[in-house]
Amino acid sequence: MRESEVRAVGWARSLPLNTGVRETRHWARNHLESLGWTHSAPDTVDAVLLTVSELVTNAHVHARSSAQIVLTWDTSCLHVSVHDASSQLPYSKEPSDERIGGRGMFLVDALADSWEARPCPNGKTVVACFRPPGQPGVSREPDASTAP
Repeated sequence: MRESEVRAVGWARSLPLNTGVRETRHWARNHLESLGWTHSAPDTVDAVLLTVSELVTNAHVHARSSAQIVLTWDTSCLHVSVHDASSQLPYSKEPSDERIGGRGMFLVDALADSWEARPCPNGKTVVACFRPPGQPGVSREPDASTAP
């Protein structure tokens, strides 16, 4: 295989409105287990599963639509992609004591190494990227050598 070839593994699932978030988290956990992450990167697994919960809940509650979820591991980043039928892009807003809810994307922003939302035909796709500990790239923890 040439170095320039991309190697990736992925899983996809369609989530009708009646699909429970718990069932989707279980599905995602099984795939993370197949990567060995439940033992080697349990904190990352927890972050991925909470993000899956938030993105699928947003699709079902706010977009009032079915969702499609795709997990893709490209050997450097696990991409969690959720597509729904709403064209309204989500954004991270600060938590407030004045409202119930509205913290989903704030959590995703805190948990994922990066995330983006992009419009596409028939809705939008939100993609969050996670790198397990020890992977090069963005780190959730500050570098001890640069800490004050």
